[in-house]
Amino acid sequence: MTKTNQLTDINNSGRPYIIYRSKKGFDLYTDFSKKVILNYKNINNFLSRKYKRKSINTDLFIGFFGYELLNNLIEVKIPKQKNISFPKGIFYKPEKKISLSNNLKYKTSHRSLNPKFKLNINRNTYTKIFNKFKKKIKSGETYQIKICTKYKTKSKIDPLDFFVRLSKTNLAPEAFMIRDNNYSIISCSPENLITRKGSFISTKPIAGTVKKTKILNRNDALKYFKKNIKETKEHNMIVDMERNDLSRICKIGSVKLYKQKIVEEYKDLFHYVSLITGKLKRNIKNIDIIKAMMPGGSVIGCPKISTLNLLNNQEKENRNIYTGSFGFIKFNGDMRFNIIIRSILNFKNTSEISVASGVVVDSNANHEFNENYIKAKALIDLFK
Repeated sequence: MTKTNQLTDINNSGRPYIIYRSKKGFDLYTDFSKKVILNYKNINNFLSRKYKRKSINTDLFIGFFGYELLNNLIEVKIPKQKNISFPKGIFYKPEKKISLSNNLKYKTSHRSLNPKFKLNINRNTYTKIFNKFKKKIKSGETYQIKICTKYKTKSKIDPLDFFVRLSKTNLAPEAFMIRDNNYSIISCSPENLITRKGSFISTKPIAGTVKKTKILNRNDALKYFKKNIKETKEHNMIVDMERNDLSRICKIGSVKLYKQKIVEEYKDLFHYVSLITGKLKRNIKNIDIIKAMMPGGSVIGCPKISTLNLLNNQEKENRNIYTGSFGFIKFNGDMRFNIIIRSILNFKNTSEISVASGVVVDSNANHEFNENYIKAKALIDLFK
């Protein structure tokens, strides 16, 4: 059986499965022997429990932490919000792993959905929130803060069709999809939050976005970022915060800025990116790493705790998966987690796409509102 047929057969079987971007292509995980639905009571036990090793390929749990669960883990409270009763986190224990190439193939009778997306915050409301947060910045309560907007539509989708098409048009280093019986997630996330191998750990903050045009290439984008005061300030603040997060769990003097201010290219935009590395202290546990690094600072703002409190008191809807983290924890302690952005959550035949842009003292409300649409566009285009 070819891998194309194998992928199609697994999808048609109705079995839950997960696809995650790897160095050589994609890894598909399925035949789950355990499914752990996380909540406030069981997360500590889940992260602390030891498991016996049996197979190097499947000795892991793979899944996601939602935004609300990560806040609770670091004792940040979220006021009562509108929610869709989606789980706070789910992890799966696979018994089968299949390596796939970058060129995913899937035969489907794709049809245009052309739905009408509803935006939970219009331009006027966004501007009011923006101006409120600008005052908070000037008063010193935060230095940078991300305003989240949601695009929602009623739709019954084929998640594998969406993911295959997305991988061809906007292949991202942290792309993943989950297809379960009652929900799916399709993501072209570009941002790695945690890569741990033994005592080595790294994080790759992204802060800075510019729209692609026919005349703007990668070098032009780099010049734009370097000259733009707002983008430079935003990037520097996030890099400093994530260096500080790493320093809490790493040996003194080991945290280094390995790559500084490079440009990565995507379907509709360019991003400003850095890479930070460190060496973990002895006896650091996985739960210590997650508490130190999550939620990812580049999609929240800084300083992290006070900014989270400002966001949570402002937002009326639960973020669900957005700005949570997806990835895996191996039984030997190694882990890889992204930040869940540029993603579609489909639950109860409703699709939601959440995006956010950063507000600093030099920001412009109209520009940031438009930037949110640029970030969502590659996903919205999948419905056409």
